[in-house]
Amino acid sequence: MTETVQRPTLEAVAARAGVSRATVSRVVNGSDGVREPLAERVRQAVEELGYVPNQAARSLVTRRHDAVAVIVAEPETRVFADPFFARQLRGISKELTAHDNQLVLLLTEDRDDHARVGRYLAGGHVDGALVFSLHIDDPLPELIQRAGLPTVFGGRPYFNGGRGGVSYVDSDNRGGARDAVRHLLGLGRRHVAHITGALDQTSAVDRHDGYRDVMAGADPGLVAQGDFTPASGERAMRELLGRHPGLDAVFAANDLMAAGALRVLREHGRRVPDDVAVVGFDDMPPIAEQTEPPLTTVRQDIEEMGRLMARLLLRDLDGTGTPEGTAGARPAGLILPTTLIRRSSA
Repeated sequence: MTETVQRPTLEAVAARAGVSRATVSRVVNGSDGVREPLAERVRQAVEELGYVPNQAARSLVTRRHDAVAVIVAEPETRVFADPFFARQLRGISKELTAHDNQLVLLLTEDRDDHARVGRYLAGGHVDGALVFSLHIDDPLPELIQRAGLPTVFGGRPYFNGGRGGVSYVDSDNRGGARDAVRHLLGLGRRHVAHITGALDQTSAVDRHDGYRDVMAGADPGLVAQGDFTPASGERAMRELLGRHPGLDAVFAANDLMAAGALRVLREHGRRVPDDVAVVGFDDMPPIAEQTEPPLTTVRQDIEEMGRLMARLLLRDLDGTGTPEGTAGARPAGLILPTTLIRRSSA
């Protein structure tokens, strides 16, 4: 019969270090009041014995769970098919791991999922929440507010108009869209179409507004709505060609839709960029560099957005407030710059 291996206890660490159990508890839980020589003896004993603190007991002392809920307001089929989410989650995960926090991933697809997430958050299992890909009719902000959890949003929040009081990290979606359309006009294109993202999300609204800033007075028929998926890019491109066969440029609100548009243009015998120039948004290498031709696109640092979201939340939880690179009180929203990356499609 296999012999059960006993886990080292707090008492065993105290005996090895020659200190009291209370002293070990204070050191393990990061409390003040222990002289450095004693604290070092405790840390050495912890390492020698391989002691792992009991998280439940530790939570009673610190009132922290060292766990953060990451809530993506999309169904799992969308999350695992779109590399945008993988990159943002990677940035979040790196920052949380560096601070010894666990990531608890929660996805929402329907109202039952929202109720489940609300119950989980209210149950006190996590210290805070990171939320992205919100839609305008999403009940998540209200559920999170009821739970009283510190929260950072990915993307400009729709429910307060981006004003103070809500922490968020976003890219300069509107400015990036303006750069994309100006680039197309600079190539001599005059009939510039736009494939929007889902217009119940602020990122899509901001990119559409950026297009309209430059193309004020353009025919509304040059705009077709997508939903950030490749299939919607294909559908929108067919719609645009049917309405405006003479269009000579397309700005798609993300790379996935741009890739779908490129497929339809090939099917219709349109040469890119000779006949139609195409620009996307995101600059995700698995897509932008492997389309035919390689895609000119607006780069946003998706992984950095995730990392900053996690950093802002952890600083809120630690009470340290202001992130690196900012002065004074922390702003409610951080807006990261975008860059136009020129490749062969435009």
